[in-house]
Amino acid sequence: MITVIVLSERLDAVLPAAALPALRTAKAVYAGEGVPLEFWSPLGVDGPAPAVVEDGAVVITTSADAYPDAEVITTPEPMGAALLDAAAVMHRLRSPGGCPWDAEQDHLSLRQYLVEETFELLEAIEDGDRAAMREELGDVLLQVLFHARVAAEDPEDPFDVDAVASELVAKLVGRHPHVFEGHDPAVHDATSQQHRWEELKQVEKQRESSVDGVALGQPAVALAAKLVQRTKRAGLPVDLLPEGDDTGTTLFAVTALSKLAGDDPETELRQICRRFAANVREAEAKARAEGVDSLAAEDWRRFWPSSTTRL
Repeated sequence: MITVIVLSERLDAVLPAAALPALRTAKAVYAGEGVPLEFWSPLGVDGPAPAVVEDGAVVITTSADAYPDAEVITTPEPMGAALLDAAAVMHRLRSPGGCPWDAEQDHLSLRQYLVEETFELLEAIEDGDRAAMREELGDVLLQVLFHARVAAEDPEDPFDVDAVASELVAKLVGRHPHVFEGHDPAVHDATSQQHRWEELKQVEKQRESSVDGVALGQPAVALAAKLVQRTKRAGLPVDLLPEGDDTGTTLFAVTALSKLAGDDPETELRQICRRFAANVREAEAKARAEGVDSLAAEDWRRFWPSSTTRL
């Protein structure tokens, strides 16, 4: 039997460790498809693969299609290897000769898609739809790649996707000393790690306020919950939270109570909204089935799902 060693197209002239025993005992080592001449010497190649390869020989190639009966040893791809393909495709789309629409976009024009794709991912997560999650995660990743590619063209302050990834790595390592430095006495469970993360972030970013860095443009319920979370960690007394009878203050109070109780008010409210929307659709479908197109108040009550609580 012959042995075929399939090289990764991403990892030039890198042999998998599993190939070493076969190479040591091989009668001959040949270069097959996709192995350039300059790699022959580093890989110990004797020559190009003949039309008929004798038993006991090894063929180093980038594709095993021509050897259906051979023992195949593949080169494991590093984790995240497909991200290189994604970045390359984005680069091609944005470059001259690529997609005209992609070429016209900038950070401002792409904002709406980042928001839309994020909410579509959130919906897939809430639905527990694994296939949709995989697709929507890809769409969110596209937004990161797209913005990074646009940023690389900035004439005054360019940066690319590698700079984005490097900064992320530095942040993750710096904020997890208990993992990457072996020990952090301040971290002993998930809760203490969350507090430690905020402490390290505040020092790192030299923030003067406990609410510095809170995105004020996020949805109001999520914003209120984040402010309550930050100020609670800073030791703000509950009696200093907003008080009043107006709608905004009442909503803030309900959000604060939910967050202080350990719940996520944004998620809780979204679940109620989704359930309400499903009830509306079900009532409308029942009405249509009975030939009712325009629903009066009594019709809504008649067709409303009986297992739900009326608001």
